[in-house]
Amino acid sequence: MLKENDLSTSVQSNYWKRIVFTFCLGWTIIWIYRAMLSPIYAEIQGTIGHQTNAAMGVIASCYFFGYTALQIPSGFLVDKFGQKKVLIPGFTIFALGALGIALSKSLTSIYIGSVCAGIGCGTYYGAAFSLTAQHVPFEKKGFSTAIVNSGSALGLILGMTGSSYIVKTMKMPWQTMVFISSALIFLLVLWFVFAIKSTDRVKPEKQVKVSKTEVDTQPAQKNSLFGLNMISCYILYFCTCYAYYMIVTWLPKFLQTERGIKGGLVGLIVSMISVTAVPGALFFAGLSDKIRTKKAYIIIGLEASAFVLVAVSMFAPNTTSLAIILLLYGFLGKMAVDPVLISYISDKADKKNLATTLGMFNFFGMASSIVAPAATGIVMDKTGSGVIGFYVGAVLLVIGLLLFVLFNAKSLSNKKVEV
Repeated sequence: MLKENDLSTSVQSNYWKRIVFTFCLGWTIIWIYRAMLSPIYAEIQGTIGHQTNAAMGVIASCYFFGYTALQIPSGFLVDKFGQKKVLIPGFTIFALGALGIALSKSLTSIYIGSVCAGIGCGTYYGAAFSLTAQHVPFEKKGFSTAIVNSGSALGLILGMTGSSYIVKTMKMPWQTMVFISSALIFLLVLWFVFAIKSTDRVKPEKQVKVSKTEVDTQPAQKNSLFGLNMISCYILYFCTCYAYYMIVTWLPKFLQTERGIKGGLVGLIVSMISVTAVPGALFFAGLSDKIRTKKAYIIIGLEASAFVLVAVSMFAPNTTSLAIILLLYGFLGKMAVDPVLISYISDKADKKNLATTLGMFNFFGMASSIVAPAATGIVMDKTGSGVIGFYVGAVLLVIGLLLFVLFNAKSLSNKKVEV
């Protein structure tokens, strides 16, 4: 029978597993909210009146404006006060914003609710990944980050297919899915209360030591928050997220208007991105844990693959071909590269301002999520097609990749190997 001290030690040593589960659950609920509106834009207009594509795209842009604006401030607050004291009030605001959307009768009030939801959700990123960086054993960081991020894929599937099924197939009011999302966010706040330790500032737990036969890849000198190599990572993430959020926001509309796909099948096809995202993220994150000195090469390979897939997606001759491309994009695209990039940034950042660095990194990525929905909507209004919007996303991926290679040459030329 375990003694009280033994039980306490066991719970303490397994805290990192609770952290991984908590933030995987968090991403799932966040992405249910993010993905649920785009398949039902037509039904929303039944309540607020007919709107242009650009005006509807601004709904997502408003959320991401609030989300992005909070990245750096929330990272600073997490470093100063601790994760729990930032997350709980933040996600209360998130839930109230989502509830406001469900009760909206005009486009303006939906915009306001979206901004509030984004502001509340903006407290999540720095808190989630600073906690995982602090508590997860060193040799499991990439894999654990991938598990956390897999919640994004699950949430995208549930949000897209759930919204399409509930509203388009079951013919229920569009507000139904938003009320469900609001309830899930409130429940998540309660989970934060009990699952996350109450501390003024969470200190790192002792990491599990890597085998003596393995080269220590942690750089002795940490990089400046605004060093050129770090800035190139921020820009790369901007370009990566631009292509991804452009696809998530406007692919449903593209499939309906330019490919003639209707009903719940729209959400099912788009959610295929997430079907292979989880195994892709777990595979490449595990690979980056095994060959830590080659993380930059893994990032380059994944970004180059994403460029090719986004560029050729518009040439898909039929639904089957497009589905295959989306499955490959899920395995090799944004969700797969995320845990490797986060691990790469965490390795190079100064641990004294880790949450701030992660907030800066995500600020750049999420800035694209403000631009991409509205910009692609404008392109569709001007050209009558979404094809040019997809090409813009592909070109940005190339630009971001070239800058990353240029300013991370030192990491790429690292000759250290495992022995």
